[in-house]
Amino acid sequence: MKNYLFLIALLALSSCQKNKIEVDSIVLNAKVYTVNDTFDSQEAFAVTDGKFVAVGSTEAITSKYTSKAIIDANHQTIVPGFIDAHCHFYGLGMNLQTVNLVGTKSFAEVLERVKGFQKENNVQYISGRGWDQNDWNVKEYPTKKELDSLFPNTPVALTRIDGHAMLCNQLALDLAGITVDTPANGGEILITDGALTGVLIDNPMEKVYATFPKPTKQKQIEALLDAQKYCTDLGLTTVSDAGLDRSVIELIDSLQQAGELQMRVYAMVSNTKSNLDYYLNKGVVKTSRLQVRSVKVYADGALGSRGATLKQPYSDQHNHYGNMVIGTSEFEALAKKIEAADYQMNTHAIGDSANRFVLNTYNKTLKNSTNKRWRVEHAQIITDNDFEYFKNENIIPSVQPTHATSDMYWAEDRLGPDRIRGAYAFKDLLDASGKIALGTDFPIEQVNPLLTFYAAVARKDTDNFPENGFQMENALSREETLKGMTIWAAYANFEELEKGSIEVGKLADFVILDSDIMTIPEQRIPSVKVVKTFINGIKQ
Repeated sequence: MKNYLFLIALLALSSCQKNKIEVDSIVLNAKVYTVNDTFDSQEAFAVTDGKFVAVGSTEAITSKYTSKAIIDANHQTIVPGFIDAHCHFYGLGMNLQTVNLVGTKSFAEVLERVKGFQKENNVQYISGRGWDQNDWNVKEYPTKKELDSLFPNTPVALTRIDGHAMLCNQLALDLAGITVDTPANGGEILITDGALTGVLIDNPMEKVYATFPKPTKQKQIEALLDAQKYCTDLGLTTVSDAGLDRSVIELIDSLQQAGELQMRVYAMVSNTKSNLDYYLNKGVVKTSRLQVRSVKVYADGALGSRGATLKQPYSDQHNHYGNMVIGTSEFEALAKKIEAADYQMNTHAIGDSANRFVLNTYNKTLKNSTNKRWRVEHAQIITDNDFEYFKNENIIPSVQPTHATSDMYWAEDRLGPDRIRGAYAFKDLLDASGKIALGTDFPIEQVNPLLTFYAAVARKDTDNFPENGFQMENALSREETLKGMTIWAAYANFEELEKGSIEVGKLADFVILDSDIMTIPEQRIPSVKVVKTFINGIKQ
């Protein structure tokens, strides 16, 4: 009798298993923040063909689905794959091949890093990025004197962390044809006592970039793959690269098609004639991992280099307003051209004057349009009633929370006590627009999305400064921040129907974290680690 009952039980179990649906993988026993419309939490999900096919309780999923690949999350936290809404993915990879000057505390340290790099690599042209004079005891721009002495026969060009200023030695300036008489339209060539200092701001830098040795295709591939490893280790599954040339976009596409590059890329086309002639005529490019439908444009420079364009003079430099890097009539004509091609316009705007001009141009250009989702990248300083422009459903703010915590030490010196209240005003932007896309602008800032989360929520640096947070009235809630790094970032890319949340039918991009970022004490957020990153349900 006992044997008979046992046989019946086995048959029932076998029948039950046969009735279950076979899927590629099952994740169970997790704290899943779905980031769906109601911001539900669940425990498990099933994945097939790179998409979520079911989301629910562990019991519900295991009773209906079976798989040879079952992941027990052991009650760890799962969130949708992080999307960096504004970064320089290719630039990160290329920077990894040059002198890293991030975190230098003096110009002397900059020089030591350059000497060490050249001793090890012996390159024909030394380039690097990451210095920031605001982090030094002497907060003035350096000059080329030491570089001329150390490298009289090797050109050197060292870009400031924000990408809007550069220090060159004389040989680099000579190669670029830059003299004291060179026009500096849309920027500055700093001159002291009638001589070049070596410092260039904004547009004149392009003359130097044009003399850089062209990277080989193999170097470009290495850069992209290095950047991918760096980013997926930190939980990124989609990057919005803010400015790429056609050749790099096509290289990305070829690597993705070959299965070598898994990272999803939303490519903003750099604003050059050849790029626009090709893509605006071609139309939207969309594959399973790449989308091209936007143009990256620069309106002004950066606050740290005093290139951001302000309505009133800088508080720490008499009668200086910053620089527009594009002419107003040129910008307006470009906006019309992009709108006619049904492309998205994504404009870098830092200063309050630049933001006013960009927003007003957007508003006029899109007055008879719907669902354009044109973006103001950074939207860093907004004054007067200009937040009202973001109530236009065609306009989205795209911001980088770590810019606030990097700039907070000196930003008020540039802006004064009144204008600073409209700077890095993420909550005010969200209240006006209803959505806000969050990114990092890496490699200007660190890649780690958890630092983005922390900066948005706590508005502090990783040393817990300032004690009560920087302008906390503009902090975002944890829910708002997670949305900004997932579903709202996807919306800003016209991709909210395919990614950005853990829902049936969407791409199975997700991240397992070792702690619950929605509930732990905020001071612990920067130390949260990514356990695993999945793209299309496959561990990276």
